[in-house]
Amino acid sequence: MITVMQNRLEYAVEIAREAGNLTLEYFSNPNLAIELKNDRTPVTAADRGAELLLRERISERFSDDAILGEEFPEKEGRSGFRWILDPIDGTKSFIHGVPIYSTLIGIEFDGEPVIGVIRLPALDEAVWAMRGSGAWHESPRFKSPQQAQVSKCQELGEGLFLTSSVTTFDKMGREMAFQEISQKMLLTRTWGDAYGYYLVATGRAEIMIDPILSLWDAGPMLTIIEEAGGRFSDWQGTSTIYSEEAVASNGRLHEDIIAITRRFPKKVS
Repeated sequence: MITVMQNRLEYAVEIAREAGNLTLEYFSNPNLAIELKNDRTPVTAADRGAELLLRERISERFSDDAILGEEFPEKEGRSGFRWILDPIDGTKSFIHGVPIYSTLIGIEFDGEPVIGVIRLPALDEAVWAMRGSGAWHESPRFKSPQQAQVSKCQELGEGLFLTSSVTTFDKMGREMAFQEISQKMLLTRTWGDAYGYYLVATGRAEIMIDPILSLWDAGPMLTIIEEAGGRFSDWQGTSTIYSEEAVASNGRLHEDIIAITRRFPKKVS
């Protein structure tokens, strides 16, 4: 099984780079056409093209694996493996020429997340992990990938808190959670989407919280954060990628944050 998993990890790292390079062909293009999906979120030819490339590559090598992606219908499989794809996480950043968007790949086996890749094409950086094998950080600053580790910060008042958007807390009726956490942390910034989880996994931020997110946004995160020594959970503290909300931390501060977030349940529409 280790060889089977390792083969998929290596391939996921490879095709994430390939898909990311495709997005760079569209990045900062003033003529890029932007459409709005039914949920009013933007989508571009780069999103669709990158996901199609990923789907084609996966089907070429692992034809029996299932595929779930943001832009196209799910493909069923029979191997027990499912690939979870977000070709551009942070499309709003992408269309404004902000280089912190990501290409995401998560892989499950029998419903459990086991592999994760975050690729930052415009920064030429990545972090990836496989269950039980640690997390690894690739950057132009390194001659070879280095082990990714969360920070050692032990006090909320010394840490950096990140989120994708303040307005999502308001939308979910959780604005007071944002205010309380911000007041306890040293710094609060909206360097969000996958980039925020990337910063936690590589020790440059302590807390990343989303009050709402999709499965393809969360797909790689639990594996990467935990293998880097941190914790990834829902707002109640359960380790899962399926709850449509997330708290990622360096682990040392997790219970302090969960003590706050669990007091703010999801808004019932």
